[in-house]
Amino acid sequence: MRSHEIELNFAKGLHTRTAAAVVNMADRIQDKYQVRLFIVFRNRRVPATNLMPLVNLKIRDKDRLTLMATGMHEEQALNEFNQFFESGFEDLNNQTINDIDTILNENMITTEKIFHNIANGIIVTDQANRVILFNSFAERLFQITSDQVIGEPFTTLLPLPDLALKDDAPETMIRKVINNQILLITRRPLVIDGQTRGTITILQNISRLEKVKGELKEVKELKERLQLILKYVQDGICVMDKNGLVNYVNDAYLKIQKLNKPDVIDKNISELSPHGIRQTVLKTGHGVKNKIIKKNDDVMIISNVSPIIVDGEQVGAISIVKDFREIQQLTEKLNQVTSRAEYLEEELIRSRNPEKIFSNFIGKSGKIIDALSIALKAARSKATILIRGESGTGKEMIAKGVHYASAYRKGPFIRVNCASIPENLFESELFGHEKGSFTGAVSRRLGKFELAQHGTIFLDEIGELNIHMQAKILRVLQEKEIQRVGSETVEKLDIRIIAATNRDLEEMVKKGEFREDLYYRLNVIPIFLPPLRERKQDIALLVEHFMNRFQENRDRPILGISNDAMESLLAYAWPGNVREIENLFERLFTLIDNDYIEAEDLPTYIRGKKLSSQHIQHFGLLSSDRILPMEDYEKEIIKKALEKYGSCNAAGKALHLNHKTVAAKARKYNLIN
Repeated sequence: MRSHEIELNFAKGLHTRTAAAVVNMADRIQDKYQVRLFIVFRNRRVPATNLMPLVNLKIRDKDRLTLMATGMHEEQALNEFNQFFESGFEDLNNQTINDIDTILNENMITTEKIFHNIANGIIVTDQANRVILFNSFAERLFQITSDQVIGEPFTTLLPLPDLALKDDAPETMIRKVINNQILLITRRPLVIDGQTRGTITILQNISRLEKVKGELKEVKELKERLQLILKYVQDGICVMDKNGLVNYVNDAYLKIQKLNKPDVIDKNISELSPHGIRQTVLKTGHGVKNKIIKKNDDVMIISNVSPIIVDGEQVGAISIVKDFREIQQLTEKLNQVTSRAEYLEEELIRSRNPEKIFSNFIGKSGKIIDALSIALKAARSKATILIRGESGTGKEMIAKGVHYASAYRKGPFIRVNCASIPENLFESELFGHEKGSFTGAVSRRLGKFELAQHGTIFLDEIGELNIHMQAKILRVLQEKEIQRVGSETVEKLDIRIIAATNRDLEEMVKKGEFREDLYYRLNVIPIFLPPLRERKQDIALLVEHFMNRFQENRDRPILGISNDAMESLLAYAWPGNVREIENLFERLFTLIDNDYIEAEDLPTYIRGKKLSSQHIQHFGLLSSDRILPMEDYEKEIIKKALEKYGSCNAAGKALHLNHKTVAAKARKYNLIN
């Protein structure tokens, strides 16, 4: 690249015609010497073959500028280009002038095409405020031709005082409707060489934008109404517009008011209830709550009327009515079941809980309630969780519950069985690989961690990893990033990590079989799931659950389970935990033909087991062979516990149940007042 600084020596500066001469000459030199020419002025570099950028540089006589050449024969090209400037444009022959005129003409045609194809109206006036330019968009808008308006005063087109330019304002802007088109009109002075030479007015058609705005307002209003209707759908609903015209009622409203739809729809409330609270709310804009109204036929209703406000404007009102008789009946029912109030309260809280997935975990023992409570709290954070427990205790179910109750619920839940991954495939499986990174890698593959992006990865049986693989997992936990096999790019992760194991990690750390730093990284929030032998009071719940579940697959239902069979189930240690009891009942419901499950239907390793005296004291099972419904077992358990321990609190501790649950069940079975 070569450059040469010169001083322009031309009285009129580089105006349009001289700039065209420069373009013509630069084009010839570029072809001749296989170079590109540029002009640099005030830190702006423009191609010497582009007319309008050169004109826009506004180079004046005696201004200093730099000529620049880049290409094959830079020096020769720069010398010839410099000679052209030094000649002062005196060596222009007729042919050159014709070429210059051609360039000017082409640029004028291009500029005119742009001017007339702009999707806005443009009107330019001179210093006397007469129209000198009028593009095609403006012609279509005003439905006149440019010949009819050129030379006419601007005010004949737009006689708007708001468009008058003021000395202290750089522009004016107004919204105006012209020929059924909504326009945004902007007018500003046209300044050339520091002097105002006229004005330029831009007319932007915003009709579509206004239409969309109106549609959005209608949709928003409809959404607000529908939300209110859905919210109160169990009660009587009446919706009216701002003029009091009723446009919606639901069936509950008609039933409570003892009306038919034609009696209400499209009727004005000034006719239906001229002195009612709906009329008052429409006039004042203030809602009325819990108004008790007595109808002529001694029907009493409770009415709530609220204004419907959209964008700060009242667009109607909604009336919600309740039958007072139903409320009285409900109150009586509630009074009859006050003994179960605490129990129902707990159930209501759980039913409102968005993390309903935990309700699938069967168990009411104290240890289970504690574990679920910790899991629910942990789900609301982003901390790493370690679930501990024997095989079959439900570790994966807790992990899924945490996932669906967390901020990562919209992402995927990816389960990885660490014990099943061969060491030579560990990195590829978990971190992924690039195409060709090893023999057989015919395409890129995402690993489990990347598949879990914005979700949860569940590392089951984490204790089965060897030390080498533990180090790789530790790095992911520390850095929250992975690198595919064969890739130089690091991928950042936004995931929730949950690990689970049935191994004694503390003992493994002592023996050097598990990294201590990885243990502390995983064990941020530990959740311990007790084995089934430590929560035997949940066995009855599990039996009931699996009997109901597998009942669906039988043509002939099983009606119950004998006391001997139940005692054997309670006495068995269940080394396989919940998974083992599930498999047992699936087998029983497939094989037995009787109406009841008897002790002889059980496998020999379970059949004939007897409860210890301690367990008998806890469960109080009946000694007879009568077959009882499941609720009778529950009642007997609660009864015996209360008889032995004397209070709901003490009985709850013995049964590993919350004392509120014991009290609620005791009232349910009329064991206490």
